[in-house]
Amino acid sequence: MTMNKFLPVTKKEMNQRGWQQPDFVYITGDAYVDHPSFGAAIITRVLEAKGFKVAVLSQPDWHSTADFVKFGKPRLAFLITSGNIDSMVAHYTVAKKKRSQDAYTAGGVIGKRPDRAVAVYSKLAKSAFPDVPVVIGGLEASLRRFAHYDYWDDCVKESILLESGANLLIFGMGENQIIEMAQRLDNGEKISELHDIKGTSYAVDVRETPYVGVECPSFDNVKNSKTEYAKASRIQQDEQDHIRGRVIKQKHGKMMVVQNPPMPPLTTEELDWVYSLDYARAYHPMYEKEGGVPGIQEVEFSITHNRGCFGACNFCSIAFHQGRFVTTRSKESIIEEAKKLTEMPNFKGYIHDIGGPTANFRKPSCEFQKEHGLCKGKKCLAPEPCKNLEADHSEYLDILRSVRSLPKVKKVFIRSGIRYDYLLEDRDETFFRELVSHHVSGQLKVAPEHCSAAVLDKMGKPHIEAYIEFSKRYFKYTGEINKEQYLVPYLMSSHPGSTLDDAIELALFLKKKHIRPEQVQDFYPTPGTISTTMYYTGLDPYTMQEVYCAKNPHDKALQRALLQYFNPKNKSLVEEALKKAKRFDLIGNGEKCLINAPQNNNYRSGGKKPENRGNKKKKGKRYEKR
Repeated sequence: MTMNKFLPVTKKEMNQRGWQQPDFVYITGDAYVDHPSFGAAIITRVLEAKGFKVAVLSQPDWHSTADFVKFGKPRLAFLITSGNIDSMVAHYTVAKKKRSQDAYTAGGVIGKRPDRAVAVYSKLAKSAFPDVPVVIGGLEASLRRFAHYDYWDDCVKESILLESGANLLIFGMGENQIIEMAQRLDNGEKISELHDIKGTSYAVDVRETPYVGVECPSFDNVKNSKTEYAKASRIQQDEQDHIRGRVIKQKHGKMMVVQNPPMPPLTTEELDWVYSLDYARAYHPMYEKEGGVPGIQEVEFSITHNRGCFGACNFCSIAFHQGRFVTTRSKESIIEEAKKLTEMPNFKGYIHDIGGPTANFRKPSCEFQKEHGLCKGKKCLAPEPCKNLEADHSEYLDILRSVRSLPKVKKVFIRSGIRYDYLLEDRDETFFRELVSHHVSGQLKVAPEHCSAAVLDKMGKPHIEAYIEFSKRYFKYTGEINKEQYLVPYLMSSHPGSTLDDAIELALFLKKKHIRPEQVQDFYPTPGTISTTMYYTGLDPYTMQEVYCAKNPHDKALQRALLQYFNPKNKSLVEEALKKAKRFDLIGNGEKCLINAPQNNNYRSGGKKPENRGNKKKKGKRYEKR
């Protein structure tokens, strides 16, 4: 891979292109990977395609401004992102322990970006060139555009616009925002005049507050009142619709943070154009000596075919960032990208994914939303599918068939999440059967998350009956073709609403289904989600009813241990949890018992006498197998 396939990363490379000055310096907390699965690659290539000169400053040293002046003064603006994921999530586990690896850094090395990278980079860029506009975007900025609960500091922080000192914030998928902003700056407009671009947020003196839109509780109010925080959260979530969404305002002292309505999602034609740009589809050669960038391995031979997710789980940030409205690329565009993959020197015949936020969404969930937007305060699939839902996999199936028939393609897998509840609504079982026959790499990962109806309602997920029905049909179709394939369920412990009793219910479900998960994900309260609001406030923002939240590390450990009750290391925690819940009937040698009783102990008091039918040992799995 030659250097000139990439945008300049040094002043020397910039000068070799005949540039004396870049239009934009794009600063990212990730290593520089020019692949369309990386937001930095898309935004920089879009700007390049529109005729702008972009230099890439990847993982700069944040201890001084030296790296921030290496290209000289950008003509139009600094563009800043923390990278593909939030810098705090990149650095810390849910237990707030430092991670040992960073997949978006060469060699997986940790510590190449600062905590809260967007704010740190923005301040340094402002310090280096105070008169150059700073525009922030990407996931970290997008999810922090309002006052938000910060899990790592356990407090409510102000909008990242004010924390960073940036002039403009782009939220959501930013192609059209960045194009309009760049062209208007190029035409001589000042950054302070660009307050009418959809999909952006800005801050003004409260005396300049626009009259339109809706105002949510102020920073001071949400900081001092959890009820006010919950009210603000609901307003912010409800207005994230490009058709019916309104301007949202939030007062921060003498400043007013203003969010314009979301930018409409890219059309099929626009998406096709974005994915047709001349990506190198690789990490920059400068990382070769460190062994490359691990984050590209999963996506190098993957294709994104859609954006948006009307599933909108409460713990997921996609609805608040990307939106619920689903848009897709054309079949021709997808086929063209697949052909490019087959010509790459290290292609082995396997396309690892044709997916997106949810792999099997190829159209909006109903016709109504195309004119009126998605329903406010309702979900398309939970707690049960809407009667207006239109489930149709025919177009997606046609694409998969075409790609897998290409020369050099041995197999096409689907590794993005499959919404099995949506799949069950399709009366035509052809896609389901072909998914099992052609697109599973030995095991299919799906996300029931829990089995308790009360917990699933707080998650915004379908009830467990949908997973059970999906599982039955999955193994039925698998058996019919004489394949040995498995289901790997993603499970989450300690989500808001999950009590110790709910965790025990899930443990019993796993035992009954002979599922032994190797890993369990504790709920991670990241900014911008409904679930994080519940975690911080103890309130459901849509009902204002109280929600139990396990916050104490030991309480969370008890729930997590129950989901892996079979692990000898967890026995003492499981025993403690069962005693605390007065479930002595689950300690002993009965079929339903989760752990054996210690010798000479009697658990009849305070609970049912355990049934002693003999312990017929069944081989447990981390997955379901039939």
